[in-house]
Amino acid sequence: MLNGMPSMSGAAAAAFVTLLAIGKWSGPVPAGCARILAVETVGGRSHWNFMSGIIRALVDNGHAVTAFTPFLDGDRANYTEVDISSGFPVGLDLDVVGLMDYFRNPFWAYGAFVEMGRSQCDMIYGHAEMRRLLRDPAGFDAVIIESFWSECMSYAAARLGLPLIYVTPLPLIAFMERATTGHVSNPAVVSNLMTGHAVPATFGQRLTNAVLQVYGSAMQRYKELELKYTGPPKEYDLLDPVPPSLVFVNRHFISDAPSPVPRNVVDVGGIHLKAAKSLPKDVLEFIEQSPHGVIFFTFGSTVKMSTIPEIVKKRLIKALARVPQRVLLKYEDEMDDKPKNMMTKQWLPQRDILLHPNVKLFISHGGISGLYETVDAGVPVLGFPLIGDQPRNIDNLVNAGMAISMDLLSVTEDSFLNNVLELLKNKKYSENAKNAMKIFKDRPMSPESLVVYWTEYVLRHHGAQHLKSRALNLAWYQYYMLDVMAFAFACISFVILVIYNIYKYAVCFLCTKISNHLLDVRAKRE
Repeated sequence: MLNGMPSMSGAAAAAFVTLLAIGKWSGPVPAGCARILAVETVGGRSHWNFMSGIIRALVDNGHAVTAFTPFLDGDRANYTEVDISSGFPVGLDLDVVGLMDYFRNPFWAYGAFVEMGRSQCDMIYGHAEMRRLLRDPAGFDAVIIESFWSECMSYAAARLGLPLIYVTPLPLIAFMERATTGHVSNPAVVSNLMTGHAVPATFGQRLTNAVLQVYGSAMQRYKELELKYTGPPKEYDLLDPVPPSLVFVNRHFISDAPSPVPRNVVDVGGIHLKAAKSLPKDVLEFIEQSPHGVIFFTFGSTVKMSTIPEIVKKRLIKALARVPQRVLLKYEDEMDDKPKNMMTKQWLPQRDILLHPNVKLFISHGGISGLYETVDAGVPVLGFPLIGDQPRNIDNLVNAGMAISMDLLSVTEDSFLNNVLELLKNKKYSENAKNAMKIFKDRPMSPESLVVYWTEYVLRHHGAQHLKSRALNLAWYQYYMLDVMAFAFACISFVILVIYNIYKYAVCFLCTKISNHLLDVRAKRE
């Protein structure tokens, strides 16, 4: 399953547990300490990385966080604050081709996303522990939820009557932008999440953006209504969805083109990044004993590298066998004819490896967590984007001059080798990567400080309703000014009609005058 894909729903439901960030809370909270319910709705490691970074920032500043999340390993149900900082224990390891086929059609994906979102709401709000938490309105001061697919996620905040904070580990709020903030991005300058480009540079890209914007918004609303009124009644549909007071987005302008955002949207890209840990001994020796440096190749926790089509896999391995660098490859199965310059592991500590100065190139699928890790390490990237935001992510690095993007299923041995060597030998890529690293780290406030400040701001001002856009009060036709345009069209039409009738009357009057004059002249001649 990817990002809540239904294929893991049974196993996920069995493993649905409560995660307590600071142990079970009992008794009063110290002055200045807020009690926050954090709900992680997606079972992907990158999603949990982002949420746990936000939780860790709040806990480190004295707030009490109860984190409720699906897809946890049943043997590790009782977490402590230290366990949270160590990361999420679930890896998905999906089939590459099946994954790409599943999300190949962006128009189909919009409806599927809403269905996934509501199925997650079924799991979350149908769980006995969540029901217990929702029975105690005095237990919390705010609710933090990852929401991307459906407005039903806001039910906890609506039920408890508390300020709502959304988090999204993606670089965009995507097709729920209008429902979340009241506004939509201009498709002429901001690329849709489902497109393969970072910035719309051509007419075709702007047209695609506009079509996806309109279709995605319409499909999201249609699917929400269809599933709400055609299926069995749902508890979370009893209350109207509420817009969030804040939205924390996993975005930074080095990895996403600058764009206008509402006042209650806060960019905290890279909040999951932690200090490097010591590498396993065999991995460290492999890296440090590489005189020409190391190439690190992984598709993260989502994809099984061993499921890459055999012909593509052979092309990649043969090309990597021809480079002087050593290669670290995340690979789940035994590999026949493994090159001498390659080490394979079922799992590799991505963040810690990228920070080693002997790593010269990162070959990646373009997941947002890995993107910030490689930017923070200043390492060039060869991207094989697969689905979702990944093509857009890689294209942003291409625009930053630190990456090359390729298509996985059409790659050839020579084209792959040529791009690897280009990235290794052409100094502009490493120089641009180092420059991107400097820009990424040059911030007036850390992401953690932003999370703490704005969360406390919302609590101090009782939901900070003044941050919410007035556009949330408008119907869709009012927001897009269709009523104003219709009125303007009616006025223009009325003016044109009046002018037309005046002209018609004047012409008729003139023709009558001329006709009468001609008749008079003829009569006089006769």
